[in-house]
Amino acid sequence: MKKPKPTANALLLNQALNAVGIETVLEHFDGHKHVDIFVPKGKIYIEIDGTNHYTSAFQLATDFARDHHSDDAGFRTLRLANEVVEKQAIKIARTLRKMLNF
Repeated sequence: MKKPKPTANALLLNQALNAVGIETVLEHFDGHKHVDIFVPKGKIYIEIDGTNHYTSAFQLATDFARDHHSDDAGFRTLRLANEVVEKQAIKIARTLRKMLNF
């Protein structure tokens, strides 16, 4: 399976996370799905989504099912809208660092 190319917003947030000392993996495959950003230390998957992920009932249901697949293994999924990442990438990174006590 070919590894997907990261989006511009995934690259932006990944750079911000790395800048505050959070190690990440872009386009991580967990055996079931690819996630935009994986934070191994926190067992956190970060998905950066377009508007359709919040306005389409089908997409919302699909995302719930995808995210739940990771729950049993102890992974948490953080979903962020493109618009939030574009405007707040460094703040998101700093907040995540504080949450994880880095």
